[in-house]
Amino acid sequence: DKLAVLQTLASTVKRDPTAAHYMFQDDPFLLPRNAASARLYSLSKEAGRNAAKYIIQQYPQYFDKTFSEPNIPCLMPETLTPQVEGLSVEALKERIHLRRVKDSVDLYDQLVQAGTPVPIETTNALLDLLCFYGDGESTLENKEEPKEDLEEPEVNASEQKAPKRQRGSQSSASRWRENNHAERIFKIMPERNAHSYCTMIRGMVKHGASAKAYDMYIDMLNERQKADVHTFNALIAAVPYLKEKFVERWELAKDFLSHMVQQEVQPNLLTFNALLKTLRRCGGVGRSMALPVVKEMEALGIEPSLATYDHLLSIFYRGVDLPTSGIINEVLDDVEKRSFTPQDPDDAHFFSTAMHICCDLKDIKLAYRVNKAMEKGENWKFLDMDRVNGYWSKFFSLLCMMEQIDVVLKWYKETFSSVFYPTPKNILDLLQALDAANHLEAVPSVWEDMKQLGFSRKQDLLEELLSLMSRERHPEEIQLEFAKCADNIRAFHEQGREQAVMEWTGNNLGYVALLFSRVGRTQDAWYVMLERFPQINRIPKDEVMDEFLNCAKQTNCPDEAIKLVKLAASLGLPSAQRLKSRTEEEFELSEKQK
Repeated sequence: DKLAVLQTLASTVKRDPTAAHYMFQDDPFLLPRNAASARLYSLSKEAGRNAAKYIIQQYPQYFDKTFSEPNIPCLMPETLTPQVEGLSVEALKERIHLRRVKDSVDLYDQLVQAGTPVPIETTNALLDLLCFYGDGESTLENKEEPKEDLEEPEVNASEQKAPKRQRGSQSSASRWRENNHAERIFKIMPERNAHSYCTMIRGMVKHGASAKAYDMYIDMLNERQKADVHTFNALIAAVPYLKEKFVERWELAKDFLSHMVQQEVQPNLLTFNALLKTLRRCGGVGRSMALPVVKEMEALGIEPSLATYDHLLSIFYRGVDLPTSGIINEVLDDVEKRSFTPQDPDDAHFFSTAMHICCDLKDIKLAYRVNKAMEKGENWKFLDMDRVNGYWSKFFSLLCMMEQIDVVLKWYKETFSSVFYPTPKNILDLLQALDAANHLEAVPSVWEDMKQLGFSRKQDLLEELLSLMSRERHPEEIQLEFAKCADNIRAFHEQGREQAVMEWTGNNLGYVALLFSRVGRTQDAWYVMLERFPQINRIPKDEVMDEFLNCAKQTNCPDEAIKLVKLAASLGLPSAQRLKSRTEEEFELSEKQK
């Protein structure tokens, strides 16, 4: 292994909990501060690469100079300009190799019109190109595929019908046009072999024409041609779009498996994964047949991939009534023993699915096992930028719910910004965990993180934060920190910061006034009560007024106390008489003040 030395060196170092993801290390100015900017920056880098590829493909004449000495061909950009000119089969082969879809089709048509025979292998290669790109140009290769909705709603076991609107990968029927270039060329081929049929079937399934693919398969059988394992995999994956009822879907999948036996086609890992993926959309039938399918895999000596386990978990852990943790425990027993390599595109879903189930089961021990398995070997690579944040967000919410606060804060410190960016729900969960553990002295640091994450304008978080800080008195040092937070929050409300000015709520204003009063900031508290409450047509609570009177007493400001009594009287509050009595008893008033 050429990478053995590097891998050994890499195993001696651990992740730096203070560093951002390695993809952002090139430019410290662009280190993301929250999940939105991390996603934006990562997509921007990928978009830049795609833009560079596009320019090179569209204007290859500007990139044909070689200045390097010595010239190492394998390190130089790929030649994208056709070298073979004229009307010939060799020119067609070259354009197919360069993935020039339109040029290849045009040249093929010219060869046919000129009466030049095109070998069936070359025509099949052209069909491969057309079926892969779906009549589009190869520059669209990186276009994001729509996500497939794998799940069926749980209704009446075997009688559930498929939705009238095709979903997921089958949702855009226009992607496979009627009589497109692939169909046209297939029809005019003088002879067709199994490769021709298999390519068309796989292309139709890939681009959302499952019914056409099934008809093509029937034609293939009538022509006594045999399909390969990849074609059967595609047909099994298309079963949910071919039949309505759950039982019918399973029967059709079994028919395809029977045909594989008759045609002596050996199933592979992707065959069983496609079958399990179909069973996800077979309701109760799927749950009854999933485990026998896995046992058949084991009997054939096929080792499951992460996608296999993901489909299993999705089959058994859906709906409101979750089963016990038996299945997921057995799955984790297997996963913990291995370091996986990618074998199926759906492998990437496993860890996110498993952590989601742990949260639904509220099982922290299972979550630790999932996380340990994720960190084993190079399994962490299955979590991309989008999935890693969802995974850690679920894990952190479960930690806040089930763990001691010291453990929660340890995980928070080690993962914040370096592994994931907390969501508003994560911050709310953390605040509630701090409240449950009576660890409110950590709230000001959470507020600093909220500002970094861009949550300083989230009203529900602000209300929870202010509520916790103002609920009861704390030592003076902590109260001063709380007052600083309140001052920051007031600034965010009033400055606007190139955005619309935030609207105060009555509760938040009361909390801010309480926090100012407790540290003797009488003028700030009075400003809030006299200026801000009338602006939003709200009245301070009795608790706020009592705390303000206590503040006036501590700072020996009878004038402020008298203003408070006048304010209460002007608002017609029932507490006005009580405040007046307290002022007379607790302050030394002059005759004029009386």
